[in-house]
Amino acid sequence: MMPPASRTLPDLLDELAASQPDHEFIVGGGERLSYAETRARARRLARGFRDLGVRRGEMVALLMNNRPAWLLVDFAVTMLGATLVPVSTWSRPRELEYVLNHCQAATLITIPGFGGQDYLQALAQASGRLPHLRQIVVAGRAPSFDTIALDSLMGSEDTRDADIDAAQRAVAPDDVAYILYTSGTTSTPKGVQLCHGKLIENMWNIGERQHLTPVDRMWMGISLFWSFGCANALLAVMTHGGTIVLQEHLDPGAALALIERERCTVYYGTPNIALALYEHPDRVRRDLSSLRTGAAIGPPAAMQMVMDLGVKEICNVYGLTECYGNCAVTDAHDAMDVRLTTVGYPLPGMEIRVVDRETRRPLSDGEIGEILVRGLLTPGYYRDPERNAESFDAEGFLLTGDLGFVGSDGRLRFRGRIKEMVKTGGINVAPLEVEEVLLGHPTVEQAYVVGIPDPRKEEVLIAVVVAKPGQTAEPDILRAYCKDALAAYKVPQEIHVMTREDLPLTGTGKVQKFRLAEKLAGARDPS
Repeated sequence: MMPPASRTLPDLLDELAASQPDHEFIVGGGERLSYAETRARARRLARGFRDLGVRRGEMVALLMNNRPAWLLVDFAVTMLGATLVPVSTWSRPRELEYVLNHCQAATLITIPGFGGQDYLQALAQASGRLPHLRQIVVAGRAPSFDTIALDSLMGSEDTRDADIDAAQRAVAPDDVAYILYTSGTTSTPKGVQLCHGKLIENMWNIGERQHLTPVDRMWMGISLFWSFGCANALLAVMTHGGTIVLQEHLDPGAALALIERERCTVYYGTPNIALALYEHPDRVRRDLSSLRTGAAIGPPAAMQMVMDLGVKEICNVYGLTECYGNCAVTDAHDAMDVRLTTVGYPLPGMEIRVVDRETRRPLSDGEIGEILVRGLLTPGYYRDPERNAESFDAEGFLLTGDLGFVGSDGRLRFRGRIKEMVKTGGINVAPLEVEEVLLGHPTVEQAYVVGIPDPRKEEVLIAVVVAKPGQTAEPDILRAYCKDALAAYKVPQEIHVMTREDLPLTGTGKVQKFRLAEKLAGARDPS
């Protein structure tokens, strides 16, 4: 395949609607939309937004679960030269208020609620604290007197195309298409700006590593508001003319049925998602043979689980939202051990450097240090000059805060977060190394290693494991197992067995290690 000629999201939709108008693009919510139908609906919605006053450079926030309307809003907003600000459906009222005020959104498009949360009530309570918000558009039910129905903006086909065409022609590759707020753990979220041209370029390259074609059908079980969804997965598939199969919310049994029914070929997900699908009792009676490739993150045991699910050509990836999703990706046709243990070569247009954390000197192959990235990067964090100053060096490299090394084969290996590094007895230990050893034991399903303050050693290593179903994880046996595989200073001083339900998670299902460490420190006997 040849890469798309387009350099903006609305132009990309136009290009595909012209080259394959009848090809299925969006499946979800009981609808099946071709590329041409998606373009027609997005243009009608863009006219409605323009009538509301949405203009180039404005921020339009979107709070909605996975449904066709999410994608129609995406294309309609960017068609006008406005910037889309996807908001996490997990957001609590305080978090929603922060994002809306920080991005200064004039328009919010939302559903009434999701996951037990009433968004409209939260907005009503915060109305006096949202000075920039001009209007709220609601999908899913008849709105109250002070909101606007999304369906009312669709209108009918008419001849008012000149204004939309002019707005779209004014959109440039360097314009900001999205601002994605990364989930905060110990501080407020960061608004990562992503531009049209680089979104298309990098996602095309990611799709090339997966060997995507128009026949591919991606199971979108991950949330669209996440960069893994609306940037990486959506545009990797779309730049290759494929199909997006939406799941409104992640239910493992329904996901297995959907993958089978729609013959999905592409999987995107976290280790927790793969685990939920793999262990569901329906898996053995579902035909998942259509699955082929996709993108996943995790240590070898997690990647193996995705392969065991049937995704034999899964790609291991590394990157941040700041580098347009990924900056290193394995090739779908790489040997299995390469895809299990490395995150592959840098993508075209990406440069990766590993440096010493203290001296900042570049390190040789095999030496672990901080990963720096240069190339297709965010133009900066929105309204955050201090973070911009501390996140990029004088040569334009992004300081990722991640640890890794480049092997003699030129491929990158991820070794964990610098903030997670534990210093015990004056020696640094990467928790990921210990976690990978624990995951090699037949009774262990999940493993997390953290550092706990200690008066004598500065920190001590504490491990938490979750046993596989039907198995019993014995801490003493696991410590002996670690002693056989690791230097003495890397062996956890304590190993605790927890259930999955005990683990503190982020909204996207990642374990919050800082909260896990707090929990363990609070329960530890100081003597």
